[in-house]
Amino acid sequence: MSTSDELFRQACARLDGWREEMIEMQKQLVARPALGPENGGQGEWERARYLLEVMSSWGLDDIEQVNAPDQRVPEGNRPNLIVRLGGAKSHPAVCVMAHMDVVPAGPEDDWDTPPFEAVVKEGRIYGRGVEDNQQGLVSALFAMRALKADGVVPPGDVILMLVADEETGNSLGIEHVLKSRPDLVGHEDVVVVPDSGNSDGTMLEVAEKSILWAKFTVEGRQVHASMPQLGVNAHRAAASLVCRLDEALHEKYSRRDPVFDPPESTFEPTRRDANVDNVNTIPGREVLYFDCRILPDIDTGEVVETMRGVAAEVATRQGVTIDVAEEMLARAAPATSTSAPVVKLLAEAVARVRGVEPKPMGIGGGTVAALFRHAGIPAVVWSTMDDLAHQPNEYCVIDNMVEDAKVFSHLYLAAR
Repeated sequence: MSTSDELFRQACARLDGWREEMIEMQKQLVARPALGPENGGQGEWERARYLLEVMSSWGLDDIEQVNAPDQRVPEGNRPNLIVRLGGAKSHPAVCVMAHMDVVPAGPEDDWDTPPFEAVVKEGRIYGRGVEDNQQGLVSALFAMRALKADGVVPPGDVILMLVADEETGNSLGIEHVLKSRPDLVGHEDVVVVPDSGNSDGTMLEVAEKSILWAKFTVEGRQVHASMPQLGVNAHRAAASLVCRLDEALHEKYSRRDPVFDPPESTFEPTRRDANVDNVNTIPGREVLYFDCRILPDIDTGEVVETMRGVAAEVATRQGVTIDVAEEMLARAAPATSTSAPVVKLLAEAVARVRGVEPKPMGIGGGTVAALFRHAGIPAVVWSTMDDLAHQPNEYCVIDNMVEDAKVFSHLYLAAR
């Protein structure tokens, strides 16, 4: 049996023995709500101080702080921790990015347990943040601890980036880190973001769709409902617009890509602003939105022009004016190649630990991995989770947390 196999077995044995300690770290993190000031919180410092103390007690002392100025919080900055376990060589390094911040709990009545008091039952830990993103943080950190405890020097550096501000835009988190330390992560490095996944760990997320939120403002003429001939019903025109857009967009952009789930571009009418307060008034103004998730090779500008063409057609037919605006646009980052080392090494690690066959996949949502991909750095989003992010009664499956730590241990030992 090879030395790396022996080291991996030792790491797995340690991680099994640390199961209760991993649960305890989850409890301690939940008890330290890391909410950004946008969400009424004071940032991540209480959580960061706890992690710094624990890591120091483990002998993980190669820690750099790349803090981002933010006068809205008492400390005047937001913490970003870079934890390094030195390898036989600096590159390729294994880099794992997890975020310390969480989203608000929402109405406590929607929870069966206190959202900021971790509760363990039936093989799960319940609490805000336990899955998003504490599971990935704890798994990656304990995997590093296992190598440190055995005095293992991995083939390449292992770098954990524990960052702020992921839930509210990233500008004070990983964006700040990558701008401040452009030499930190290179194109040859193995980058994993354990912030999403599926329940059996088989999804290696390598690509994302472009995201377009389109806003349509329909202007007619408001009148009493008993005299419709004197007005122009913006509600009727908006309904016609929704149906025509739905038909035209799906017809024109019907191409499918089996890497994604769902495999086609999606165009969904979602929000509609309130119009009039009473039933017997014909509305003169309607505002509505489409959420569009567009395959990466489709030009988002062309999609907007298609929308404008449909809107002009409906406006002429209905006697209204329609303004089309891009409420939000996030163009897809280049996909991580399925032949990239990170895909191969992570697939091997998951197969070894979980006995399943992972496969590269694309998703409709945007993730922080796009920041690495836009910089030309291949990255994979992976974790084993039931995807309870931002929901009431969020939970982490304890077995997933421990087994994911074993996957990270395998990855740390395999990257050469």
